Amino acid sequence: MSSLRNAISRRAHKERAQPHNRKKFGILEKHKDYVVRAKSFHQKEGTLKKLREKAAFKNPDEFSFAMINTRMVDGVHRPKSETKYTQEELLVMKTQDIGYVLQKLQSEKKVNKCLCHDWFFAT
Repeated sequence: MSSLRNAISRRAHKERAQPHNRKKFGILEKHKDYVVRAKSFHQKEGTLKKLREKAAFKNPDEFSFAMINTRMVDGVHRPKSETKYTQEELLVMKTQDIGYVLQKLQSEKKVNKCLCHDWFFAT
């Protein structure tokens, strides 16, 4: 019997409209509007609570070198001084890097050559 009762379509519940004499006060807030507003409010409230707790438990003796090596510019942390190299210094650094890589390559070839030589005569 209950299945027949559920088969009949029912009229959807509608929330009341804004009375004409209160139109000047703006749109009447419906329940779904309230739910969205309340969730947003509680989310912001939770975020503020977490931030307050984080600030309360902060160690005042905590130190980081970034604190003295940076400065605030328009509310953004920027490094105090960035090392700027001249073209000559950059060229020297690149050649040193290439030289280091070539040196390691030679030493690896030498090690592998010795290992192969020993293996060949061991068999």
